[in-house]
Amino acid sequence: MQAITGTILAAFGLYAASWYFGLVEGNFALLLFLATVVTGIYWLAERFYFLPGRQEAAAALEAGDVVRRAELAKLGIDQVDGNIVEAKNRILAQPWWLDWTAGLFPVIIAVFFMRSFLFEPFKIPSGSMIPTLLVGDLILVNKFTYGLRLPVLNTKITEGKKPQRGDVMVFRYPPKPSLDYIKRVVGVPGDTVAYLNKRLTINGKPVETTALPEFFDEDAMRYFKQYEETLGDRKHRLLNDDERPAFVPGADNFEGRSACSYTVEGVTCKVPEGHYFMMGDNRDNSLDSRYWGFVPEKNIVGKAFFVWMNFGNLKRIGSFE
Repeated sequence: MQAITGTILAAFGLYAASWYFGLVEGNFALLLFLATVVTGIYWLAERFYFLPGRQEAAAALEAGDVVRRAELAKLGIDQVDGNIVEAKNRILAQPWWLDWTAGLFPVIIAVFFMRSFLFEPFKIPSGSMIPTLLVGDLILVNKFTYGLRLPVLNTKITEGKKPQRGDVMVFRYPPKPSLDYIKRVVGVPGDTVAYLNKRLTINGKPVETTALPEFFDEDAMRYFKQYEETLGDRKHRLLNDDERPAFVPGADNFEGRSACSYTVEGVTCKVPEGHYFMMGDNRDNSLDSRYWGFVPEKNIVGKAFFVWMNFGNLKRIGSFE
């Protein structure tokens, strides 16, 4: 078993190292699921086979020691060499290969269920959601608001709520579902979304915006125009960059593109059933549905709602809209 366990642990380590160095495309959900299954098998084996075996051996050792001491006592020998307690503890102790498998199972299964069905942490890698979310923000995503999904398969098992305009949502990037993206829901199924001359309209009605003081981006070392926008019953801030044109350059040939119309003023799209139109709050610096299309319902991961840490700015901790 030591050799088998060593091989299994080495395989996990090799996969993690290959992922870290970019040699393979990693899938953390799959890795965590496999770790849960493997350590669970070892935990069951430990509980119902290996531990009872060690306990039986320890009991046999203890019984043998009692018989030995009784026989020596008959010969008048009271002092007996050997520490039965230490020997018994050595027999009962978990070997390293069980300690690194069965011993980790309670922690791994707790992380697996929490991450799969309750909350999943993410790190914001880019500035597409500035000013709502900054680069380096560590956020929590609610995994049950939009319905529970089976890990790895992402199959929906409970209905949950439908995403609403204004929600900040994490989803699997349609052109490459192994990547997670975060944007704001702007259009829901059936909506006609138009972003023309940097003004958003939904179903022919301009979305209410209010000018705010300019926003200073410390990374870009520039000021940007800032507005407060109202989507549904939520207010949030957004940025515009006067140096960027209104038209959308280099849009992909995505599925459903025929429902979109591109002009020098911007883009207008009719959101198909079961899909959502997503945009970043940093409107002129966001690769979103204007470029790669709609997000299908099956790609939804969860609703982002809380910044739990930013090591460069502790004031970032808290909820957001």
